[in-house]
Amino acid sequence: MPRAIWNGSISFGLVTIPVKLVTAVKESEGIHFHFLHKKDKGRIKNTRTCEVDGKEVPWDQVVRGYEYEKGEYVLVTDEELKKMRPEATQTVEIREFVDLEQVDPMLFDKPYYLKPEKQGRHAYALLREALRKSGKVGIAEVVLRSREYLAAVKPSGDALVLELMHFEDEIVDPSTLDLPAASAKTKEGEMKAAMMLIDAMAKSFIPGEFHDTYREELKKLLDARARGEAPAKASTRPPQRTNVVDLVSVLERSLAASKKSAAKEPKPRAAADAARGHTRSSARSRRTSSR
Repeated sequence: MPRAIWNGSISFGLVTIPVKLVTAVKESEGIHFHFLHKKDKGRIKNTRTCEVDGKEVPWDQVVRGYEYEKGEYVLVTDEELKKMRPEATQTVEIREFVDLEQVDPMLFDKPYYLKPEKQGRHAYALLREALRKSGKVGIAEVVLRSREYLAAVKPSGDALVLELMHFEDEIVDPSTLDLPAASAKTKEGEMKAAMMLIDAMAKSFIPGEFHDTYREELKKLLDARARGEAPAKASTRPPQRTNVVDLVSVLERSLAASKKSAAKEPKPRAAADAARGHTRSSARSRRTSSR
């Protein structure tokens, strides 16, 4: 079980719920390399070298500087930075509750689980169910590792999740990009073909079906090489490049290929989709009958 990285509380109005903050994302399993001397496999170490005199600089001579113009810096001390850091209150201070659909998904960044302390379990469950029933999320401020974050408190299954968010000014304004206007006209045939392709490729999302294939293949190569074996050759083929002249014909070929792929799909996936459809249909029936 992941260890708690922070002990504190959720606070809104006069309510305080003691919680622990537990990471909701597994530690990266990325493959890391070291730089070595090819001749003897000795590790290559980084050194702090001054670009002016070319000499190595000891730590007690290293300072922080902000480049306000090319090659021009202002210095700042660790003491000055320390004074400006936000106070770590150990509180997830909920400022307001808003409809989840009002929050741009682009603002969400990194999720953490909020685990209740023993004395806060009842209030924790009450907040979780109230958020679920209302369809709202709590917009909060929290200080983690000397940095202030905007965050959302929202239900996920039996858990409350604290999802760190970007501030609005951290998101690149799409109007700065050269993009086709939303009002751009599309040909009726192209739209019909595109919608048919989307419908043919529509499935229930199962996250576990997707993998980091690059990491998996690289790990196989490294494991084989460590055992002194010759790694198997990758069977990937580069995608065919085409000059898109007739978009409709390309979409129609994609649609045909999608249907062919769907016909070969294993039955468990089709059964899972059917089961989900039955569940949703049953739920709708229950809601209809309850009215």
